Amino acid sequence: MTGQTHRPHLRFGPEQGAGGQDPGASTPYARYVHLAELHALQRPRSKEPAEYAFIVTTQVMELLFDLLHRDWDAARAALRADDLDAALAALRRGQHTQDVLTGSWDLLAAMTPAEFNAFRPVLGEASGFQSSAFLLLEFLLGNRSEGLLEMYRDSPAEYDALFAALRTPGLYDEALAVLARRGLEIPAKPVTARHRHDAAVEAAWRAVYTDPELADLVRLGEALLDTAERVTRWRQRHYSTVKRTMGGKPGTGGSSGLSWLKQSADQDVFPELWSVRNDL
Repeated sequence: MTGQTHRPHLRFGPEQGAGGQDPGASTPYARYVHLAELHALQRPRSKEPAEYAFIVTTQVMELLFDLLHRDWDAARAALRADDLDAALAALRRGQHTQDVLTGSWDLLAAMTPAEFNAFRPVLGEASGFQSSAFLLLEFLLGNRSEGLLEMYRDSPAEYDALFAALRTPGLYDEALAVLARRGLEIPAKPVTARHRHDAAVEAAWRAVYTDPELADLVRLGEALLDTAERVTRWRQRHYSTVKRTMGGKPGTGGSSGLSWLKQSADQDVFPELWSVRNDL
C-alpha cells in the first residue's frame, strides 16, 4: 500500500488521435461515445411521456441487434473454419446479449393501453417488423423469406445487405456443415430456403448425442440450443408485451399483430435439436 490518494482527472488536455470527433465535447468520454449525438436521437412526436421510453427502448434494441449479429457472424465464421472453441465463445457472448434483449421488454411491458394509444397515431406505418437489423438475425437463424426484401426496394444499402445475407449460409447451416465434415449425412438444400425440420438432420444430431467418437460435438449442439431457447424467450416476451399493451389490434405495419407474434413464438429455432430429445 502506498498511501496515495488517486483523484479523477477534472481537466483534460488535447486528445491525441481524436480526428473526426467533436472537439467541443465536454470530456473525452463524451467524445468517445458521441454523447451529444446519442442524446439528440430521441425525438418524440407526441406529448405522451411513454413515447420517450418507447423510442429509447427500441433504439437500444437496435444497437443490441447489431451486437448480436456480430457475435453470431463470428460464430458462423469460426464454424466454417472448424474452430469449435471460438464458435462456442462467440455463441456465449451472444447469449449474454440475448438475455439483455429479452429483459429490455420490461421497459415496455408496464405501458398501459391508454399510454400506447396516446402516441400510436404518430407511428403511422412504422413497425419493428421493418427492422433490417432484426431481419438479418432471422436470416442467420434460417428463418428466411425473400419476399420480405420488397420492403427495402427503395433503400439500396439495406436491400443489398439482406440480399447477400439471404444467399449466404446461416449459423445453423455452418453447424450442419461441421457435422457433414465429421462424416454425418446432411442433406443438401438451397441456401435461400427457410429451414424446416428434416428427419435426416435429426438422425445426424442423434448420432452426435449417442456416438462417443462425436462427443465433442455435443458442446456445439447444447450451445446452439441455448441460443435457440433464448430466441424463443425473446419471441414469447414480445408476444406477451404486445398482448398487454395493445391486445389483438392489427400491427402498425399492417401485420396481423398478436396472431403473427404467437405463431412466431411457437416456431422452434434449430428444430432437430429439440425433436431429437424425444429419443435420447
